[in-house]
Amino acid sequence: MILAVDVYYEGVAAKAVAILFNWKDDKPAQVYTAYIDKVAPYEPGHFYKRELPCIQAVLEEVDFEQVDAILIDGYVYASNTKAYGLGGHLYEDIARRAPVIGVAKTPFANNEETCMEITRGDSKKPLYVSAIGIDLAEPAVEVAGMHGEFRIPTVLKELDRLTRAEA
Repeated sequence: MILAVDVYYEGVAAKAVAILFNWKDDKPAQVYTAYIDKVAPYEPGHFYKRELPCIQAVLEEVDFEQVDAILIDGYVYASNTKAYGLGGHLYEDIARRAPVIGVAKTPFANNEETCMEITRGDSKKPLYVSAIGIDLAEPAVEVAGMHGEFRIPTVLKELDRLTRAEA
């Protein structure tokens, strides 16, 4: 199964949500939530320092035996030289126990060689898929084929909704 994670920030606090699903699902099979009281401030160029501890908190709730890959909202690599972005840092943090797939909504400068643009439905705006621990073509095809007729797959919209919902 795929574990997708997202974090929502409210001042110095955060809510991290993870959902477990299969690629073609229209809703999560399982939802995990963690609340973090104090998060690090945003540091330009080092977003992972803020986001990774929040993801770690929700991963503590997850049985890794069920996880075939982790999907994040963002990039695996921050550059064509394969300098790690959030996904790369997460991959190392989990001791490479599962591939990490990044799905980003906006382009990032100088990493076009480490991601694939995919379009879904009638959208003219692509999603940017990156990966580590798995051949990039596989998750790019899977993300393109996820449930939903719009740019953002149905389960990822639901993850965003759950992450932003009040406790």
